[in-house]
Amino acid sequence: MPTRTTRSIRPLRAASLVAAAASVVLCTPSPVSAHSIAGNRIFPSTLAVDDPGVGDEANFEYGHQRVPGDDGDQSINTFSFEYDKLITSRLAVSVDGSYVVQNNPTARGFNNFGVGLKYLLYVNDAHELMTSIGVTAELGGTGSRAIADNFSTISPTVYVGKGMGDLPASLAYLRPIAITAEAAPALTTGAGQPNAFNYGFTVQYSLPYLQQHVHDAGLPLPLANLIPLVEIPLSRSQGQTTGTVNPGFIWINRYGQFGVEAQIPINHASGSHVGILVQAHVFFDDIAPTTIGKPLFQ
Repeated sequence: MPTRTTRSIRPLRAASLVAAAASVVLCTPSPVSAHSIAGNRIFPSTLAVDDPGVGDEANFEYGHQRVPGDDGDQSINTFSFEYDKLITSRLAVSVDGSYVVQNNPTARGFNNFGVGLKYLLYVNDAHELMTSIGVTAELGGTGSRAIADNFSTISPTVYVGKGMGDLPASLAYLRPIAITAEAAPALTTGAGQPNAFNYGFTVQYSLPYLQQHVHDAGLPLPLANLIPLVEIPLSRSQGQTTGTVNPGFIWINRYGQFGVEAQIPINHASGSHVGILVQAHVFFDDIAPTTIGKPLFQ
């Protein structure tokens, strides 16, 4: 359950590490599985808008984006990581952090570290519906002075996912579609610091779902495990909305996934060029379900 705000953009030299991790996780063909399941629906761990599930997992992301700064455009590269641990089958805690490299002005270092708590509130298998609630906190003063804020930000969050598998037979080819969303006020502890409202949604078309539950079109690997999607993460603060439109894809198998997205700014305040996100994600609850992927309390 990645902790994300629109100001945490994500990094350059880390691209090779992300690719290496992805190759280890994803190179072996296997049946598609995952932890975020409602009926026949698998909700993948998306890159910019958090999915509605909980699980034992690790997430690594590299991002590059150019945004407006006080002295012109800033180029920002970020390497982000997160580890989630199940306390029970429905409750997970998380820790996350990111290393940022930027120019104009030149600065590098860790952003503030974050912690989170997420609870799987409701699952309806017949309607492929999943809802979770949680809270994340970016801990002020835990990162580099050159990069991080000295105040904390707390975000109570609602997560929702809905698959279209309950559509009638006449609309069978729309059943692979799923929509997920999250919404969270970002409440700062700093005097005079503005609060924000972060929200976003994704639209996905699952080729694994098409193959397994609609029509076996005989798609070969790796195409059969592909989920094309568009994510739209947004933030509203001080009367200004910023965000991006992120078309891309996720390649998923039983043990993890690999994702790539473009980041297209919705306005000049959101960025001046198209950015990129790259993700490698590991499902410990599928890799080692009786050891490190096991909930602390059954």
